[in-house]
Amino acid sequence: MGLGQRTIGIPALVVMIIAASAPLTVVAGGVSTNFAVTGMLGVPLSFVVLGVVLLIFSLGYTAMSRQISNAGAFYAYIAEGLGKASGVGAAMVAVVSYNLMQIGIYGLFGFASASFAGSLLGWDIPWWVGALAGWLVVGVLGLNRVDFSAKLLGIVVALEFLIVTVYDIIAIAQAPEGLDASGFTPTELFAPGLGAVLAFSIAAFMGFESGTIYNEEVKDPKRTARWATLIAVSIIAVFYAFSAWSVAMGEGSSNVVAAAGEFGPDLIFVFLGKFAPTWFVDVANLMFITSLFAALLAFHNVVARYFYAMGRGGALPSFLARTSRRSHSPIAGSMTQSVLALLVIIIFAIVSTGKEPLFIVLTMFTWMTNAGAYGLVLLMALTSFAVLGYFAKRRTGDSLITRVIAPLAAGLMLGYIFIQIVVNFDVLIGLEEPGALPWVLQGIVILPGVIAFLIAQWVRTDRHAVPADDTVQPTNH
Repeated sequence: MGLGQRTIGIPALVVMIIAASAPLTVVAGGVSTNFAVTGMLGVPLSFVVLGVVLLIFSLGYTAMSRQISNAGAFYAYIAEGLGKASGVGAAMVAVVSYNLMQIGIYGLFGFASASFAGSLLGWDIPWWVGALAGWLVVGVLGLNRVDFSAKLLGIVVALEFLIVTVYDIIAIAQAPEGLDASGFTPTELFAPGLGAVLAFSIAAFMGFESGTIYNEEVKDPKRTARWATLIAVSIIAVFYAFSAWSVAMGEGSSNVVAAAGEFGPDLIFVFLGKFAPTWFVDVANLMFITSLFAALLAFHNVVARYFYAMGRGGALPSFLARTSRRSHSPIAGSMTQSVLALLVIIIFAIVSTGKEPLFIVLTMFTWMTNAGAYGLVLLMALTSFAVLGYFAKRRTGDSLITRVIAPLAAGLMLGYIFIQIVVNFDVLIGLEEPGALPWVLQGIVILPGVIAFLIAQWVRTDRHAVPADDTVQPTNH
């Protein structure tokens, strides 16, 4: 039984894409960390630059989605553009990367939940209690129809935007040094440290590419994923750029780096504590937790569909292709993802015993999500070149810009950003001195892909069928 109930429209898909990027989490955590670690004022402009890069990438990426309807988007596109063995390797990198992104968020979710329960209710609970509560709800919702998840995520995303917008307005109104355009001045971004800023900022967009993964479930596979992706990237880029600028204005351009270094992810909540009612600060903290939950659910749905696509194609055991007769959700993939998440939560619960509360944020969350972003940026760069390969072999009605210029430019730019992630990986995961950990985390992402690629190549040369033989799912419905 397939996935398709064709229930997802453009608005619902936009919501799911934005939910995966977790707007409140990015503004509270990602923006403040970027200012603090890089010491550069050009963070707002970095979101504009990356928004343009990802829009260029999306032109070719979504053009592929009109030709190929498959729940394993990167997997399917790279297989068709660069060869099936490359597709199998990409599939393993994708499933590892998305799992790292999703499971890593449980660390921050558990920490934030425990902190909120302690400050508001006086409960002293370990982080893993909150993480397990979130895990249970995500697991149950993941077994239901995806449009139900979209409705729930829609409410959460709307409230996130409201909270951040109120913060932006207050920050601009207070502006202790007045308003200036330093955050959008090219010289504040295109300087030594540019690579680190871009490496931090692109993590805020992760999840934007998930729209095409739902192409077997959208109402119009020719239009829905394409327009939803372009709309979501535009909204995310503008919103993050404006909010990052508001953070700088609220603290003052000369003070924002020091303030971000002092307060970290609490920066905007400390600010709101000075200028907003207590109840609003409590609501903002609660929405920070629900923002993380929305990202957990969105990435869970993505991972479940990757497992489904890989089980159907033969790259992983076929039982993963089982779907629910009632909800048509990829039930086997969903349950497998939940089991993996549970195992990791248990391991980190044991390891973190007796450690400081922030330990779980600095390890489980920081290590895993940055390793996941590393893998996804690599896949985006490879997909850009796969688009070139695919359209070079087929005649379609797409323009030269869509077929050649945009994917080539995106591939080169994303390749540069990937190199910067590699160079700055020790900074991204919070290491004060270089060590072996960055290579271990990168190896966890890359080695499964390399092994899968080599096995697929060996099978092919041995004149057997390479896994992923159902890569192309025609979009003629």
